[in-house]
Amino acid sequence: MIRVIVVDDHDIVRKGIISYLQTDEAIDVVGQASSGNEGAKLILEEKPDVVLMDLMMDDGNGIEATKQVIDNYPSCKIIILTSYYDDEQVFPAIEAGAFSYILKTSSAPEIVAAIKKAARGENVIEPKVATKMMSSFRTEKRKAHEELTDRELEVLLCVGNGMTNQEISEKLYIGIKTVKTHVSNILSKLEVNDRTQAAVYVHRNQLLKQED
Repeated sequence: MIRVIVVDDHDIVRKGIISYLQTDEAIDVVGQASSGNEGAKLILEEKPDVVLMDLMMDDGNGIEATKQVIDNYPSCKIIILTSYYDDEQVFPAIEAGAFSYILKTSSAPEIVAAIKKAARGENVIEPKVATKMMSSFRTEKRKAHEELTDRELEVLLCVGNGMTNQEISEKLYIGIKTVKTHVSNILSKLEVNDRTQAAVYVHRNQLLKQED
């Protein structure tokens, strides 16, 4: 079972999401909160696998709550679920440690799919958000990826496509341990903290487009 907490200050939205999640046998909603501060406290108490986190709330926003949780419970997978996808929200949320970023326009099945992917270690970045990232960083020259070996670049592109270590292993015909070593080296060279930020780097620099 995937233990989930939902944090959203809109009662109808929160309860609607929870009602749908409870129909899935793989998901166990272990708590809910209506503010960032309340949510952060509950998450650190319950230690869920995945959190659905709203951004704009009256008592402590989702970015602050995400940072507090990740600082104290780094293995938690926080999915930002919001209506906002502007620069002032997206980048601080990712930097705070958000694992995935999806919009409230997503369908209920898409939200469930994002939760299950997060539990498997696969991040989801809403296409509109990815497009925003690429647009915002179009003129920014970042060449850290040029320091990667050919194999590391291949692995990075796979990460950018949301592939798991197992999928990368099968695609490139290399062992899981080798994949993990490459990923560790990539994070170090790109100076990013995790796979989500590495995927963001790929989109910022349009590396997948260059591959095509």
